[in-house]
Amino acid sequence: MWSRYRAAGGLGWGEWKSVSANERALQYRVGEQIHGFTVRQVTAVPELFLTAVKLSHDSTGAKYLHVAREDSNNLFSIQFRTTPMDSTGVPHILEHTVLCGSQKYPCRDPFFKMLNRSLSTFMNAFTASDYTLYPFSTQNPKDFQNLLSVYLDAAFFPCLRQLDFWQEGWRLEHENPTDPQTPLVFKGVVFNEMKGAFTDNERIFAQHLQNKLLPDHTYGVVSGGDPLSIPDLTWEQLKQFHATHYHPSNSRFFTYGNFPLEQHLKQIHEEALVKFERIESKTDIPKQKLWEKPREHRVTCGLDSFAADPSKQTTVSVSYLLTDITDTFETFTLSLLSSLLVDGPNSPFYKALIESGVGTDFSPDVGFNSSTREAYFSVGLQGIAETDIDTVKQIIAETVDEVIAKGFEEDRIEALLHKIEIQLKHQSTSFGLALTSYIASCWNQDGDPVELLKIADKVSRFRQCLRENPTFLQEKVKKYFKDNPHRLTLSMSPEEDYYDKQAKLEAEKLKKKVNALSEEEKKQIFEKGLELIDLQSKPQDTSCLPALKVSDIEPKIPFTVLETTLTADEVPVQYCAQPTNGVVYFRAVSSLNTLPEELKPYVPLFCNVITKMGCGALDYREQAQKIELKTGGMSVSPHIIPDDSHLDVYEQGVLFSSLCLDRNLPDMMNLWSEIFNNPRFEEEEHFRVLVKKTAQELSNGIPDCGHLYASIRASKNLTPSGELQEMFSGMDQVKLMKRIAEMPDIKPVLRKLPRIKKYLLNSDNIRCSVNAAPQQISEASKEVEKFIKGITRSKKERKPVRPHVIEKSSEVKPVGSKMLNCLQITRKLINDPTFKPCQMKTHFVLPFPVNYIGECIRTVPYTATDYASLRILARHNGIFTFYSYRDPNSLATLKTFERAVEWAKSGEFTQQDIDEAKLAVFAAVDAPIAPSDKGMDHFLYGISDEMKQSHREQLFAVNSDNLVDVSNKYLAVGKSTRGLAVLGPENADITKDPSWVKR
Repeated sequence: MWSRYRAAGGLGWGEWKSVSANERALQYRVGEQIHGFTVRQVTAVPELFLTAVKLSHDSTGAKYLHVAREDSNNLFSIQFRTTPMDSTGVPHILEHTVLCGSQKYPCRDPFFKMLNRSLSTFMNAFTASDYTLYPFSTQNPKDFQNLLSVYLDAAFFPCLRQLDFWQEGWRLEHENPTDPQTPLVFKGVVFNEMKGAFTDNERIFAQHLQNKLLPDHTYGVVSGGDPLSIPDLTWEQLKQFHATHYHPSNSRFFTYGNFPLEQHLKQIHEEALVKFERIESKTDIPKQKLWEKPREHRVTCGLDSFAADPSKQTTVSVSYLLTDITDTFETFTLSLLSSLLVDGPNSPFYKALIESGVGTDFSPDVGFNSSTREAYFSVGLQGIAETDIDTVKQIIAETVDEVIAKGFEEDRIEALLHKIEIQLKHQSTSFGLALTSYIASCWNQDGDPVELLKIADKVSRFRQCLRENPTFLQEKVKKYFKDNPHRLTLSMSPEEDYYDKQAKLEAEKLKKKVNALSEEEKKQIFEKGLELIDLQSKPQDTSCLPALKVSDIEPKIPFTVLETTLTADEVPVQYCAQPTNGVVYFRAVSSLNTLPEELKPYVPLFCNVITKMGCGALDYREQAQKIELKTGGMSVSPHIIPDDSHLDVYEQGVLFSSLCLDRNLPDMMNLWSEIFNNPRFEEEEHFRVLVKKTAQELSNGIPDCGHLYASIRASKNLTPSGELQEMFSGMDQVKLMKRIAEMPDIKPVLRKLPRIKKYLLNSDNIRCSVNAAPQQISEASKEVEKFIKGITRSKKERKPVRPHVIEKSSEVKPVGSKMLNCLQITRKLINDPTFKPCQMKTHFVLPFPVNYIGECIRTVPYTATDYASLRILARHNGIFTFYSYRDPNSLATLKTFERAVEWAKSGEFTQQDIDEAKLAVFAAVDAPIAPSDKGMDHFLYGISDEMKQSHREQLFAVNSDNLVDVSNKYLAVGKSTRGLAVLGPENADITKDPSWVKR
């Protein structure tokens, strides 16, 4: 349950206390009738500063939950229980197709058109195994009504035109749609998306795991669609699925924030629900029939070209079916138990599996999963030899026995409950989205969503269970793991010709479909293909859609009050007083300017392990325990920032960040002091474990982030900071980590770490920042001062490795009458006067059936006058980027990028197009900022509120001439240096072209 938060962009609980929204909600009475709804329950949840109001719709039975909270980022979502019984992907294709036009908004793609007519902070749609969810959020009340109107009409009254089904789902079409002589092939958005999804071995494994552990009903199929089954879906079946599943009687509405509830209810009732009668929705999911004995299953997947040891590419896990997720306390207990079993180096499965050296990392979907009607727990290893499958099974069984015998240390349970306390207090800007994702599965099974929110009750009940019965958790392990016959051993091994086999199966399916066609049908296919092209290229009449105006955007931004002091004579510290709800956020940036070049590539690895190797008197296990017990996490990452006024100037450093409860600040700063002064580098075995894990994670990330790797590589030769980005977070880093993981002797790499430490972990070139509650600032400044005075300064003056260093100050101006310490933070930037950008085209040959493409063009930095125009043209940051994701095409896509530039140069856009682009940009510029992140643009990037305000004024001022001007100046072929990169399969056209470099 907790792990699912990560999906929604991290959950931050808690917001500063306030009255209005909560007070209004507390005035509703059970039985009260409002706009066709009846109030069923009103519950205050003080630990989350919210009040939950449960309602139901009188005539249709639609369920409704409103969460009132003093948060301006209001959210709406509608959820339908969707229970497909085959793998044609019907709920997923329907999710795409309902967004292609509706009765009131018949234009094509109203959903994407609204992205540019709104200031939404989030808009999307998700297909899960057993529900489909449509959320949006915005801070503007008018915008909320506009989006709600579009979402309601899309969900309940979509057009579901046949051409939309063909475009979004699947179709037969000529390879070149304008030439009937070219062969017929399968095409379609979801068809290609799912082909791409199943190039991800982790995804394949997790999908099979759920299908095989819960085989009897909807969980036994692929709700997103199996590419080989998608072409079995008909347009009629799609419309039928909509009629039976997208009905108010099978719906759950959720609203969140500080906008008034009555307005939402009135609009939902009048625009949608009043038009329906109640039906019996037959979408219930029966309980899985329990097995009498365990089962085993084997599957295959594609080879991993970045595996450290090619002979070890097998994955195996053992999974256990647990409890019904509507039993919220049992589910809460089991989610905590799962964390104790697998999280961190002190957990029994980490010690037994990860440290056994048998594999590289835990198997996919490890831990607790509560997204199905009955939750399950899974544990295993990836990166093992096929011969070690039984060894892993044996280790798992022995570990279960050991836990039943020994139980858990009290400190580990405390650390876990401390983590929940911090999660409750930390505030994120997407709290509404996190809530809707958090309650979706349980509510979908008719569990009580309000019960789920009462986290404090569950924690105290959990503590009570432990007090009354010290073996409480051990008994759960015995019941659900040792004595549970409903368990599945799943293993997955790669096949040389896996993708060829998939392609062959697809070809057979295609042949069967094509052979069944009459000449008349073939002719129709050709005509429909032309019709679709015609439809896609026609200009759209979007006048039916609601829109905000540029005048709805706030002209000025509120300025954040910052205070900067110099500590210990030299070190600047930025303080930002914020209502952080009892949490302190600390960050520091240390410069890499003096680090010798040959150590540079190892900086990401250093960052990754420096908080995990032990420090001072603590070994790595004790350190991990202390970090869990006293902080909300401590992380270190490379920090490469191009300058705001010059593309060839950049800052290179490392960012340290952490958070803790007020009471633990001395402990947290003490941990940082020990990490800086006395990090331990002697645990060679543990270092090897961390290296293998990192290499595996990087390799697994390629199918999901291929477009990012392509874009990083494409911009590598355009700026000096681009080279570092590629070294630190591009394919170069993936390859370096693979090489290190392959080394029989890892000592030479381990010996580099203390050398990096010498240049990095000192107070020579460091700056710090603190975000905390106003009353906490003076305490925090004492602790930070103590930390800075306690870390070493270099004895001798170290020269920067690259001689061209520019000192750049950022001024903090006095705000209003409050004269604050007007000190400047000076950042030492690197300038590379010899740098010449050059054009480069790279093709990374990977065994995927889809491509990831990036094209980057060097333009201008943040403060340049043209920057605002380029940003309105397409969101950009000094490098103008085109990319595509899981793309069936390669060079054709690059042609499309060229056509986009031609369109921009022609100036064929209206004032409305420009206004819409401005709305989209301002939606990003004005995205809400959490108290923990206020002042960070200034601290990290040197961008002050004054600079932001002047950038804002430039954005407002952009006109048609500016856009045509920058298109011609920078984007036209031959004007600016550009880079291209493709990750994907062998490609004859690229191989023929000598200007491409193959990797």
